[in-house]
Amino acid sequence: MGLLSQKGLSPSLSPQVKQYLVITGNYWAFTLTDGALRMLVVLYFHQLGYSPFNIAMLFLFYEIFGVITNLIGGWLGARLGLNKTMNIGLALQIIALVMLAVPAEMLTVIYVMVAQALSGIAKDLNKMSAKSSIKLLVPEGAESKLYQRVAILTGSKNALKGVGFFLGGLLLTLLEFKGAIILMASLLSIVWIFSLIALKEDLGKAKNKPKFKDIFSKSTSINILSAARLFLFGARDVWFVVALPVFLAVSFNWDHWAVGGFMASWVIGYGLVQSAAPYITTRSTNRGKDRGSNSAIEKAIGKDTGKQQGNAPTGRDAFLWASYLTLIPAAIALALHFNFHVQASLIIGLLIFGAVFAINSSLHSYLIVSYAGSDGVSLDVGFYYMANAMGRLIGTVLSGWVYQNYGLEACLWISSVFVAMATLLSLKLKQ
Repeated sequence: MGLLSQKGLSPSLSPQVKQYLVITGNYWAFTLTDGALRMLVVLYFHQLGYSPFNIAMLFLFYEIFGVITNLIGGWLGARLGLNKTMNIGLALQIIALVMLAVPAEMLTVIYVMVAQALSGIAKDLNKMSAKSSIKLLVPEGAESKLYQRVAILTGSKNALKGVGFFLGGLLLTLLEFKGAIILMASLLSIVWIFSLIALKEDLGKAKNKPKFKDIFSKSTSINILSAARLFLFGARDVWFVVALPVFLAVSFNWDHWAVGGFMASWVIGYGLVQSAAPYITTRSTNRGKDRGSNSAIEKAIGKDTGKQQGNAPTGRDAFLWASYLTLIPAAIALALHFNFHVQASLIIGLLIFGAVFAINSSLHSYLIVSYAGSDGVSLDVGFYYMANAMGRLIGTVLSGWVYQNYGLEACLWISSVFVAMATLLSLKLKQ
């Protein structure tokens, strides 16, 4: 039972670091189940004979409710506290999993869409709570430390999502669909109980109760950054969600596991680069020096001092890295158009895109937490991730429609235009 208290983590850790570890652990556990569930649903319903369109429809509510949840979830976090919204997210994911642990004849498209809607709400409550909490666990003014912690949280989450893809396929093979679902629900229930005990009750609760109209940001910087985020993630998903896996299977004759393995590897690599982004973008000459930490864990994530470590990124960095990204999908599209070593150009190009996109995403994730106000931080973060979810939704819809009518090359040109829009918007961010 000692594990069910913060003291069980280590008496040498500061309270802020303990809370950071609890939040990160929650986020990791949730992400593993989220990635595994997505792969389980795709593979299992493919086995049942569902058409690709019907399988895509299973995730429609997942994306739509992500937009709604981020908009309302930030307001709930400010009123109730981020510990409550994070724990509600974990509970909803458990309910969504339990809903799927029913006989196969009950798993109709509508029923699974409802379960996936709950899972989408759970995912965005969990993400909004985790990202907002970091702002409150880093001393004010320690912007480089904030950047490092946001990058670690975001990057590790995406790497684990890729691991979750592999885990879903493995569990389906070993335990079949129902057994895999029950195992994940059971393990996540243990994490939920730990979180109920370990998270501080007042984490993220605003001093002045925000009104519902406050869900819309009044900050110009946050509005601009949110618009840039919408185009950035639309640029990724317009080719990643539907167009790429279908193209790999049809044009290269890759089997299902080869396609899934490439997609999972791409996401894992993307997450690892995100975690390393502060070391790639930093302009510090003494990066990584943290001699005052009193434990291995604090050395890894940084001791809670208010000292700056080098220069934290600004809107200029977001503009520069977005401008680098603009050229990559255009170059891949040209290679496809001129039939220039298509397989090598596509694979290598997408790996480069993933690395540069990961740095862009990490910079954005830091900037929103930095721009957000400390009191009611979840309002600003929730609004921003609403734009993120809207970009994913637009990209997902376009990915299927544009690929079906015009092919992968057109998807890549749209991706390049979307990144260009994000680049232009980034010019207006704080320099």
